[in-house]
Amino acid sequence: MNEMPKTALFEPDRSAWPKDHPRATHGRIGVLLLNLGTPDGTSYWPMRSYLKEFLSDERVIEEPKWKWWPILNLIILTVRPGKKGKDYATIWNNEKDEGPLKTITRSQAEQLALRLGGSNKIVVDWAMRYANPSTESRIQALQAQGCDRILLVPLYPHYAAATTATACDQAFRALMKMRWQPAVRVCPSYHDDPVYIDALARSMTQNLAKLDFEPEKIIATFHGMPEKYLLKGDPYHCHCQKTSRLLREKLAIAPDRWLTTFQSRFGNDPWLQPYTDMTVESLARTGLKRLVLVAPGFSADCLETLEELDGENRHIFEDNGGEKFAYLPALNDSAEGVDVIEAIVRRELMGWI
Repeated sequence: MNEMPKTALFEPDRSAWPKDHPRATHGRIGVLLLNLGTPDGTSYWPMRSYLKEFLSDERVIEEPKWKWWPILNLIILTVRPGKKGKDYATIWNNEKDEGPLKTITRSQAEQLALRLGGSNKIVVDWAMRYANPSTESRIQALQAQGCDRILLVPLYPHYAAATTATACDQAFRALMKMRWQPAVRVCPSYHDDPVYIDALARSMTQNLAKLDFEPEKIIATFHGMPEKYLLKGDPYHCHCQKTSRLLREKLAIAPDRWLTTFQSRFGNDPWLQPYTDMTVESLARTGLKRLVLVAPGFSADCLETLEELDGENRHIFEDNGGEKFAYLPALNDSAEGVDVIEAIVRRELMGWI
């Protein structure tokens, strides 16, 4: 295949253009890592702004507006920002004054850029679906740097409308405002990708070796969703179950030592079961003394892992008779974590580079 002439990469010949012709750089490829988001601060108003954007998303809350609007604006956004702000404060990166999800995603993007060889043709960036840096602002930034092709990389191993789809929706909204749209690709889910399963297994093996105890059971816990989303055709539940099975088999752990559960339920509707917190409590009450939790669905540790799993569920286990508890960290910006992102990106860039 003929290589693109280097002279065509960044800026066309402008000699014949009118003096006021807008700058139109092109020829670069953008890689945009997308994650959920984190509030800009832990006080009431930043938390309220973040929760309002998140809980107003019709992909996340599939309720009629007439029903959901008063519940959200008159009840939830009055009470919940203060409580969640305190939770975020327990995990906040005070040095950078940001949530850990932002710190880790930035590092993933920086490491990926280095692994792609520092190519002047490829620009790696990152964005959040909710709060900052916004998806629209980073797509605009990539275009301004001459990216006329952009690979969107939702950092969700398991496809769900409330995560992958809404991240893409936000990117597409930004594209709708552009006169000269870049060509776009979207990385598919990678829940059963051998690179992902192998990275999880290596990470777990390393972290299990650091413990001073042998767990009687290991729980693979995934973020939950309402059962009705599954019944409407969302593949998320099936993706999670397959990841859990493949990971257990890769680690050669007996089925009776491994459980798959779902966490972070919200509201009164039934969610995917079994619930993580109830399972942890039940295990402790029935005499289990040594327990390990791992959250394969999170590409980066955040509130739901650091505060909910390593905090709330640890207390549930210990308060009900458990003795030894550990939460194994997500892949994050570890070598294994960036291995996964790099492999997926290189595969999806084929034909562009």
